[in-house]
Amino acid sequence: MLDLTNVCKTFNAGTVNEKHALNNVQLHLEDGDFVTVIGSNGAGKSTLLNAVAGTWPVDSGSIQIDGQNVTGLPDYQRASLLGRVFQDPMIGTASNMMIEENLALAARRGKRRGLRWQIAPDEREQFHARLTELGLGLEDRMSVKVGLLSGGQRQALTLLMATLRRPKLLLLDEHTAALDPTTAAKVLELSDRIIAENRLTALMVTHNMKDAIKHGNRLIMMNDGKIILDISGEEKKQLTKADLLQKFAEVSGNTLENDRVLLS
Repeated sequence: MLDLTNVCKTFNAGTVNEKHALNNVQLHLEDGDFVTVIGSNGAGKSTLLNAVAGTWPVDSGSIQIDGQNVTGLPDYQRASLLGRVFQDPMIGTASNMMIEENLALAARRGKRRGLRWQIAPDEREQFHARLTELGLGLEDRMSVKVGLLSGGQRQALTLLMATLRRPKLLLLDEHTAALDPTTAAKVLELSDRIIAENRLTALMVTHNMKDAIKHGNRLIMMNDGKIILDISGEEKKQLTKADLLQKFAEVSGNTLENDRVLLS
């Protein structure tokens, strides 16, 4: 479902601030893979997601999604293939529009747009049913403006919008980092359920080692723009935070110094 071949990205090339964010990254995701991505600040995690999404063009290498070469395509031309949830709950929704209007926009992603704005009765029924599944009571507030929702409710809505049309690939960019622990756990639970029920292929960036180990069927760790660990199957099921730190030290020759990783 996703193939990255020798992908490179450098920021501020030729200056004292030159940063090799991605160094010949090779990554292959099968249909239905749920991969968590972990690493310290500056390891290349968010750059990886932005490269896949087309937010930043890569310097070299190729990116394929579901067999389609999207390397040279801008982000808006990849939108029909991808769903994405950002770290900031305010980014994924339109705050001055109602919940049902936000969902209508998501339902029309990748389709031709006309002048018609009305939400059809069958669409409204579908939105009501999908919101009920979230268990947050939003199905009774469909005419409420999204700006009045809490951060957790808004992030849950963004997750629903990102998966409403079953994307080829779901990108979760530290989507619980701005939430309190209880709300973050609820959103992660919803993420697991939606990914499993729809058999989605997903790539989730996180700073939290516990979350990286607990969720998904595969874990990759990045350092200096490279994938230095790729763990799946029974090895991942038996993995602990201590094991992960030890493996990082063995592979990289360094220790993790990021407090958010160590203390999570």
